[in-house]
Amino acid sequence: MDFALTEEQQMVKEMAAKFAEAEIKPKAAELDEKHEHPADIVRQLGELKMMGIAVPEEFGGGGMDYVSYVLALIEISKACASTGVIMSVNNSLYCFPVQAYGTDEQKKKYLYPCAAGEKIGCYGLTEASAGSDPAGMRTTAVRDGDEWVINGEKKFITNGNVSSYSVIAAITKKGKGYRGITSFVVDLENTPGFKVGRVEDKLGILASGTAELVFEDARVPADALLGSEGEGFKQMLTTLDGGRMGIASQAIGIGRAVLEEAVEYAKTREQFGKPITAFQAIQWKLADMATELDAAELLTLRAAWLEDHKKPYEKAAAMAKMYASDAAMRASIEGIQVLGGYGYCKDYPMERHMRDAKICQIYEGTNEIMRLVIAKNLIKGR
Repeated sequence: MDFALTEEQQMVKEMAAKFAEAEIKPKAAELDEKHEHPADIVRQLGELKMMGIAVPEEFGGGGMDYVSYVLALIEISKACASTGVIMSVNNSLYCFPVQAYGTDEQKKKYLYPCAAGEKIGCYGLTEASAGSDPAGMRTTAVRDGDEWVINGEKKFITNGNVSSYSVIAAITKKGKGYRGITSFVVDLENTPGFKVGRVEDKLGILASGTAELVFEDARVPADALLGSEGEGFKQMLTTLDGGRMGIASQAIGIGRAVLEEAVEYAKTREQFGKPITAFQAIQWKLADMATELDAAELLTLRAAWLEDHKKPYEKAAAMAKMYASDAAMRASIEGIQVLGGYGYCKDYPMERHMRDAKICQIYEGTNEIMRLVIAKNLIKGR
């Protein structure tokens, strides 16, 4: 068993860390305060091939592996969780399904711009009545000659307000349940009948837009079909597995930022004539954070390694997402406790980390759903 990174993986990690420290971290608080999409940062991430890390170079990506993706995303999220989730969704939820299920023509048209960071993609799945249960989906797509007519509303779509392209899940065969779901790749900028609806006012990840996608007799060409009709649910499951690795990486990044800031503060904060790092109560909090975050990173790297080696990784991805997001939430709560009153104030980034950490327990499948996925795999495997 070899835990050493390859030369390329180490290079990607260091490049991401250097860029995040110099270009993202100094702007993170302002982006959060202004709810501002980091357009210039995203453009630079595209130039560094981080918006499509595992996409082949011929389609605008970096041509690297998923271990590299995890390592890079941790570093970006450590500087700014909002930027991290923008990068994660573009890589995992948009580029992956277009790469995996698209035709060469679709890849040239829809994948290349997003993998290269010239455009941004999103994934339209969740609806008001279809979150954890995709079978409750109400968005429909009906064939009309050489076009599909889409009607429905997608909710809580990360990147939805800034995306040029989206993979959209819709019902094409009513009464067929999961087997009636089909995926489409949609040019949002050039689709009559499409509009961006409400942009949510959220607790955290405030520099990342979360929007409704509204389709009212929206017409897309027949070749917008991604894969085959009725295969959308299977595509969705595989796509979400990769997305969960992305959210696990985001959570680890948040947790790493919390730990570093807690350690630095504790070294300088004095009580009873000594730095608070001298007190066992503080030492134990830091030790627990460090241990859980290392465990979370190992789980996530295992899932990435399995995907790179074409092995089943559904259970591993669910474990990584569940554990990493819980670890980040615990770390952020304890981080605020270490800083005391200062941790509760916006003068320090700790309160932002706690607001950002919470969503990691919810999106890409709630942690309750992750436990069901893990249990299903355990039971099925016996």
